[in-house]
Amino acid sequence: MLNVSGLHVAYGSSEVLHGFNFNVAPGEIVAIMGRNGMGKTTLMKSLMGLVPTKSGRVTVDGADLTGSKSHERVKGGVGYVPQGRMIFSTMTVRENIETGLTVTGEKSVPGDIYELFPVLLEMRKRRGGNLSGGQQQQLAVARALASRPKVLLLDEPTEGIQPSIIRDMARTLKKIRDEKGLSIVVSEQVLSFALDIADRVLVLENGDLVHDEPIAAVDEAKVAKFLSV
Repeated sequence: MLNVSGLHVAYGSSEVLHGFNFNVAPGEIVAIMGRNGMGKTTLMKSLMGLVPTKSGRVTVDGADLTGSKSHERVKGGVGYVPQGRMIFSTMTVRENIETGLTVTGEKSVPGDIYELFPVLLEMRKRRGGNLSGGQQQQLAVARALASRPKVLLLDEPTEGIQPSIIRDMARTLKKIRDEKGLSIVVSEQVLSFALDIADRVLVLENGDLVHDEPIAAVDEAKVAKFLSV
């Protein structure tokens, strides 16, 4: 569903990703792990077209999106939940989700989104800025799902969220995958969350892929070493 080959990404003369390669199968959840500054957010932004690619190729469901702008990638089936959530704080919950409908032609929030996130139905008239951190994260995911993506990218979704909400989010992401058949890519530092949701774990170290294993074969101690400062 998602194929990334030979991806080189740089800020000016400073290269951050050095020929990154990975694939995500239909319905697969992949966790990309690594400490701060290892290139996880750069990878996510590059897949979304927010950071230009120096070289390499990105395809979704066989369509080449390498040179596409962000809004074209959304049309091409990429949903994105940025680090820090980036919801529209002065808009209502319903209005926030509706911004994701621009590529689908739908006029109102689909009921299946509110079924996934019942709290957003209750709070649909409340301003996004008045929601808790966990509720804002649910809102950011709902907004991304409104565009009916094939691949969902989540950048550090557990950041600043309490453990009980993290467990709820893990259940919801697996439900989204199971019900909608989405491929999901999560950049993450919390190993317990990654092990809970992922089918495969990749580790980034200084812009290189240094570890790629199915969840059943993951050496937790080895991955934890990459995550420790």
